[in-house]
Amino acid sequence: MRIHVVSDVHGRAEALRNAGDGADALVCLGDLILFVDYSDHGRGIFADLFGAENADHFIALRTAKRFDEAREFSRRMWSSLDGDAWPHIEKAVRRQYAELFEAMPTPAYLTYGNVDVPRMWGDFVRPGHTVLDGEVAEIGGLRFGFVGGGLRTVYRTPNEIDDEEFAAKVAAVGEVDVLCCHIPPAVPELLYDTVARRFERGSEAVLEAIRATSPRYVLFGHVHQPLARRMRIGRTECINVGHFRASGKPYVLTI
Repeated sequence: MRIHVVSDVHGRAEALRNAGDGADALVCLGDLILFVDYSDHGRGIFADLFGAENADHFIALRTAKRFDEAREFSRRMWSSLDGDAWPHIEKAVRRQYAELFEAMPTPAYLTYGNVDVPRMWGDFVRPGHTVLDGEVAEIGGLRFGFVGGGLRTVYRTPNEIDDEEFAAKVAAVGEVDVLCCHIPPAVPELLYDTVARRFERGSEAVLEAIRATSPRYVLFGHVHQPLARRMRIGRTECINVGHFRASGKPYVLTI
């Protein structure tokens, strides 16, 4: 059985439409939305609303880890809009989700990323899309566990949760053949982004599950340019399936 896996789609609907070609199923590990594009500052929700020049400044502050200044600048930008900020954000997010879920192949098994808005997904999933979070599905005779979202960070992205809540979802999945998460296990080589020059947050609970249950594979995304794209921990292959927005190509898993 051939399964294609994508993560960190970030608005790349045209490539997503073909991501399931030749596969028996598609697995999507989240981050569908493009809020800011660190490679092309003129794209994404922030640039659409406030222009590329303001996106340049916002990204420069965050890249320099001047997070308080970035939040204050963002607050000023949002306050410049008519009315509350959320209706403007929701409209842009819903527009992206409508395009992305229309392009999403079937059958597809999906979980959330840290920049996703889970409560909106129900309005856009189509027949053949199965959304799982802290849950298990059988695919090709193997047990696939899914754990979505990210852990809390200074970036305050929309779908960050407490460590305890994330760990509870890992525990709910239990022993599986393939563990699918948005974020990596807490291993430094898998967490360091060589372009952003920073460590992302990974999950100690996922690392503990690997040591305790030895799944065949752990698949994840989140770190766009990782120092290490794969690593073996015991019998478990830990694989970053890639930054789909940049590559436009799914990771191929044959089982």
